[in-house]
Amino acid sequence: LTMFGILWGVVSVVVLSATGEGFQRGNQAVLETLGRNVGIIWGGRTSTQVGGERAGRAIRLTVDDARALERDSRFLAVVSPEIQRGGVTIRSPHNAAALTVHGVEPQYQHIRSLDLAYGRPMRFSDNEQTLRVAIIGADASTQLFGDRESVGQSIDLNNVPYVVIGRLEKKDQDSSYSGPDNDKVFVPFTAMARDFPRTDVPRGVVSQIIVAPKDWVVAGLPAVLDGRAGRIEDIDWPLEREVRRVLAVRHDFDPTDRNAVSMWDTTLQTLMFGRMVQTMKDFFTIVGFVTLALGGLGVMNIMLVAVQERTREIGVRKALGATTAQVQRQFFLEGFLLTMLSGTIGFAIAVALCLAVNTLPMPSRFQGMIITWQASVTAVAALALIGIATSTYPARRAAKLPPVEALRYEG
Repeated sequence: LTMFGILWGVVSVVVLSATGEGFQRGNQAVLETLGRNVGIIWGGRTSTQVGGERAGRAIRLTVDDARALERDSRFLAVVSPEIQRGGVTIRSPHNAAALTVHGVEPQYQHIRSLDLAYGRPMRFSDNEQTLRVAIIGADASTQLFGDRESVGQSIDLNNVPYVVIGRLEKKDQDSSYSGPDNDKVFVPFTAMARDFPRTDVPRGVVSQIIVAPKDWVVAGLPAVLDGRAGRIEDIDWPLEREVRRVLAVRHDFDPTDRNAVSMWDTTLQTLMFGRMVQTMKDFFTIVGFVTLALGGLGVMNIMLVAVQERTREIGVRKALGATTAQVQRQFFLEGFLLTMLSGTIGFAIAVALCLAVNTLPMPSRFQGMIITWQASVTAVAALALIGIATSTYPARRAAKLPPVEALRYEG
């Protein structure tokens, strides 16, 4: 029973830590299906009057705004304007569908996680030469071509011929600002602006602007959030202020007016969610350590009982010349080895349990029970510390028994 307490404690530490790690990685992977540190910028309406301009004025973003952000903002690493149109009739030699088409620049692919299963990515030369090429989502490919190969085939977008150059990997996507990427078609921005310009707004207006911050901006975000509470949308962090600063000059609105330009920043969302998951992992770890500590108390208790039951043995050993240090070392090693043996068995059981669970189908937000080397080192260190702590006191108590009183003991 004493060994089981330590064994179960180690199993708890390892399994709970592995569960938290799998949950954290799974959620991170799902969040990154939308993109890696992506900011989506939309035009809004002004809520304050500036100079001679009235409040309630619509702010429409243009290609030139994207170029200004790229040129004037020191916070942004990547900027791409985007035009989207829904309900475009797309025909292949085998089928037809009404899908959403997005006109994007090549750099858009990297920040939006548009990973290809087949074909090639969109190139800068495609955009510069206004080529009619397209990358299609996995479900769009299935709908238009079935099980046939789509790369290299021709499709008609509202009767305009395009050539499929790439097919996206299937995405398990649960967050989006315009629908799942599996059902989309992506074409060069210049081709989209020429062939399918927006008819509801003046020419040159884009649907949104996609941006990605520089690495040093992302690294400084935790410091921005420290000590701040509330909803994500209530946090006005430097990147959003920088975007408003650049665009306010071009559209004559107050840079502090958060309604003039809205921004959804997945960097902020990912960090906030990561902190929540980390809190959950810390709770799991604490529960495991408490269980392990209780097992350690069991070891100390059984060793104290052993000292009492072996009082005459201790007296005989001391009468025959054993030193206090030798007696203390004997009982310390007994308790420590008992703890480490139990812990080793518990660790082996935990690893086997994690491997068994990982053979089962996993939900999208859980990547299995992942044992990291950090968790392993922590479990071993905690086990050794508890072994030392729970063995030292019984060993010292045994070593301090006077030989004469020990020989007289009639336990």
